Amino acid sequence: MSEKTPASELLARMATFCRLMNESNPEWKMAMIFSKINLLYFTGSMSEGMLIVERDNGATYWVRRSYERALAESEFSDLRPMESYRDAAAGYHHLPATVYLETEFVPLAMFQRVQKHFPFQSFKALDFQISMTRAVKSDWELKFLKQAGRIHQRVLEEQVPLLLREGMSETELATELYALMVKEGHQGTARFAMHDTDIVVAQLGFGENSLVPTNFDGPGGNQGLNAAVPSLGNRDRKLSKGDLVFIDMGLGVNGYHSDKTMTYLFGAKPSAEVQQIHNQCVDIQYRVADRLRPGNTPEAIYESIMSELSPEFKQNFMGFGKRQVKFLGHGIGLTVDELPVLAKGFKMPLQENMVFAVEPKKGIKGFGMVGIENSFLVTADGGQSISGSNPGLIVVD
Repeated sequence: MSEKTPASELLARMATFCRLMNESNPEWKMAMIFSKINLLYFTGSMSEGMLIVERDNGATYWVRRSYERALAESEFSDLRPMESYRDAAAGYHHLPATVYLETEFVPLAMFQRVQKHFPFQSFKALDFQISMTRAVKSDWELKFLKQAGRIHQRVLEEQVPLLLREGMSETELATELYALMVKEGHQGTARFAMHDTDIVVAQLGFGENSLVPTNFDGPGGNQGLNAAVPSLGNRDRKLSKGDLVFIDMGLGVNGYHSDKTMTYLFGAKPSAEVQQIHNQCVDIQYRVADRLRPGNTPEAIYESIMSELSPEFKQNFMGFGKRQVKFLGHGIGLTVDELPVLAKGFKMPLQENMVFAVEPKKGIKGFGMVGIENSFLVTADGGQSISGSNPGLIVVD
């Protein structure tokens, strides 16, 4: 599904960003935005270029490639073509001493090219202000998040069990799953804010392969193809009776993602111990969701939940061995991993219409990673799942 971002959306987003900048940096004069995800958010186009926001003179989207496409798909009010940063710089005769940049995105070489034509004296970060602008979703954005969630639910809760067969490899499952996702409406790619990160289809593994360490900052694991492609699934690992199947995947519609994890047990029933551990993870998910209310803070939610868990359960919780992550969930939207994070250090109160992926999981030696993940909308009545309610560990005969 493709739909232009309405001009009213773009105006509201820019107004929120400028308000947050005024509150946190009252001296700011100019901001420059380069990353394609943020350009999409503020202009409705991912064309290569730069968005220059002046506190007292509005915003201009300078487009290098492709200006024609940007004109066709963007409702932004001020688009101008440029061949290089020199063209854009010619439009600004009074440059402030300090410019605000995406310090999490702009590499040194790009910074040097920009500064050659915009000779500002210093820079400061605007990443947090953009993240907080993006954190609260509009009704227009929620339409696509909810659609992604419905597709997610249909694929993982209803259709994946029909794909599983004895002897198939992890790679075969990944490729068949991808085809199914796209057929059902997935945009074909899932985007991450985490630097230099890609996951082709999902974090996917059979049995103990779901515990294999990876470079991804999440509780699950997978063997992958090899060192160069550690995320697709292993060609040599075949599905056998009694295997756990672990699938953690993002799914997108018109740029917006939901995030969901489901587990399955192929050809057997779980032991009482495995079922009990999994059930506790599901219970934690709903306890977190109940606290997803405006005014609560991510840090308080994280600390209250963790304080309720026994030392024994915390072993291999949110990871396996020494690679446990220190969060229970994360914001989600134009990327799978957004702010805020349900973790220590995030003290800003939740607001209605934030969306969080909540993912309590626990590794079991000799078995794999159990647990669950769903995407929840923050409401006055607590988190509402937009990606389904099946508790997982589905037995597939």
